[in-house]
Amino acid sequence: MGRIVVIGAGMGAMATAARLAVAGHRVVVFERTETYGGAVRRFERDGFAFDTGPGLLPVPAVYRDLFVKTGKRPLEECVELVQVDPAGAHVFADGTRVSLPNASRAGVVSALDEALGDGAGARWGDFLVRARDAWDRARRPLLEEPLWPDWAVLAERDPYPSMPHKKLLRTRRAGTLAEVAAWELRDARLRALLESHALAYGLDPRTTPASAAVLPYMDHAFGTWYVRGGIRELARAVYERCLERRVEFRFGTPVARIVEKDGRAAGVELSADGAFEEADLVVAGVAPEGLLAGAGLRGPDEVPPQSGAASRLTLLLALRGARPAGTAHRTVVHSADREEELDRLFGERPGVPEEPTVVVTRPGDPALVPDAEHEAVTLTVTVPSGARVSGMDVERVLEAAGRAVPGLGDRLLWHEVRTPADIAEETGARDGAVPAPALAAAEGRLLHPSNTTRIPGLFAAGGWAHPGGGLPHAGMSGALVAGLIVEGPDFRGSQ
Repeated sequence: MGRIVVIGAGMGAMATAARLAVAGHRVVVFERTETYGGAVRRFERDGFAFDTGPGLLPVPAVYRDLFVKTGKRPLEECVELVQVDPAGAHVFADGTRVSLPNASRAGVVSALDEALGDGAGARWGDFLVRARDAWDRARRPLLEEPLWPDWAVLAERDPYPSMPHKKLLRTRRAGTLAEVAAWELRDARLRALLESHALAYGLDPRTTPASAAVLPYMDHAFGTWYVRGGIRELARAVYERCLERRVEFRFGTPVARIVEKDGRAAGVELSADGAFEEADLVVAGVAPEGLLAGAGLRGPDEVPPQSGAASRLTLLLALRGARPAGTAHRTVVHSADREEELDRLFGERPGVPEEPTVVVTRPGDPALVPDAEHEAVTLTVTVPSGARVSGMDVERVLEAAGRAVPGLGDRLLWHEVRTPADIAEETGARDGAVPAPALAAAEGRLLHPSNTTRIPGLFAAGGWAHPGGGLPHAGMSGALVAGLIVEGPDFRGSQ
C-alpha cells in the first residue's frame, strides 16, 4: 500500500483519511491551523462553550457508516446522538408561531393546519411527497456516486416534479424554489418556511432550482440530530478514529503547492521551509483557490468551483438565567422584509440585511454552560461572503432574536461576534465563503468539481468538491474519494 498525503483536517478530509488508513495506506495529514475540524470549531469563555460552525447533524447515517467501516466502535459509542424534537420552531413576520415535530409528516401537517389555517398542512405535506420523488431521483448521482463524466445531464434535468400552474392561457411548471413556494404552497408563511432552507445554505430561492426541495426533505425524512456536547464532539470523534487507524497529523504545517512529477501528483511542498513530502497520492481537502486552481474535472468539460457562495455572521450569547422548559432547540425568526433581505444578500450591492432571517440555537446542554442558571445561545445569519459587519448590524440581529428569546437584552452577559473574516481564517476559503450542497439543474451552477482531477494521483475531498457542502455531504466526499482510490476508476459509488 502507498503513502498518501491529505491536505487539510476538515471533516471531509478526515473522513477520507480514516477510510484510506483502514484500507492499509500510510496517511499523513497536513493542516495549516493548530487544530482539526475545518469549519467545525468551538469557542469557550467563562465556562460557556459554543459551536461556531454547524449546530445540528442531518443524515447521521453518513457518519454511522464511516465508523462502521473504520473500526469496532460504532458512532453511538463515540458520541451521544440526540434526536431534536421539535425539529424546529418558526416565528413568522406576522407574529404567527409554529413548532414542527421531528420526522413526523402527520405531526407537521397537523401543526401547520393549527397555526396557519386549514389546508396549509396538506399543501406542505403534498410538497414533501414531491420532494421525496426529487430525492429518490437525485440521491445516487448527487450524494452517493462519483460525479458522472456526462455531468451535463444533471445540469439540464430538474428532478423535482413541479405541479402545473395555469395563468391566463399559459400553463407553467415551477423552475425555481421561489416559484414552488408561490405556486404550490400559496402562503407567505409556507414560502418563508421553504425558502429558509435555501437561505441557510446561502442560496437565493429566486434563482435556486426547484431541486432544492430535497433540502427540507432531508431534514424531514432523516430527522434532525444533535451531538451532546456540541457538533465539535463529532469532529473530535472522527479525529480520534483517525488516530486509532494510525493516521499522522501535522498541525501548523501549511502546504505551499502540490508537486507534479512525470505528469502526476508526487507529493507536496511545505510552506515553512520548502521541504518536499513525497507521496504516491495526494488528497486535497481545501478550498478551490490556490492549491487546486486549474486541477479541474478530468475530461473535455469542467465543472467550475461553485461561485457566489455566501457566508455567515454568528453571534455567541452568554445569558444569565436558566433555559425555560420546553424551549425549542432551533427557532427560525423570519425576515419581515423578504425582498430587502434577498436584494442585500444577492443583489448588486451586497451587505448585511436590515431585517435578516435569524436562526436561534438554544441547545439546553449542561456541557455548554457553567451551571444550570445560565444559557448558551447562538444566532446565525446568512450574509454575503466578505461582508463587513457593523455594530448596527449586530444590534439588528439581537433585536430580531428577541422575538424568539423574551427578555434577551436583560439576560445578556456578553456576546462574541464571528464574521466572514473569522471563517476565512479558520477554513482558508476566500472571503469566508461556505459551500452549499450539490443540486441538480441550474445549468450545473450548483454542482461541484469532481473528486478526481486533471492531474493523475490528485483527488479532491471536502465541501468544495463533489457532493458539496454540509456535514453529510462532506462525509460522503470521504467515502467517494476512498472508493476511487481503493477500488479504482470503476468505483460506482457508496452502498
